[in-house]
Amino acid sequence: MIRAVIRFQDNMVMTFDSRGDRLPEYHGRYEDVKESILKAAPQDAVFAYAFTDSRGMRKVPREEW
Repeated sequence: MIRAVIRFQDNMVMTFDSRGDRLPEYHGRYEDVKESILKAAPQDAVFAYAFTDSRGMRKVPREEW
């Protein structure tokens, strides 16, 4: 089950389960995986943006992601 979803600056997405294991079936370009992630992710999943500059990672609401 999806626990965390991270969108990177280059619009690539990675997902992780509650143990921190990657879920490769949900990895890829944001445009390609967005709908399947939003359907599969439970309401308590964590959504975040990751930045390569000093801002690091920022948690965002599901609706903003």
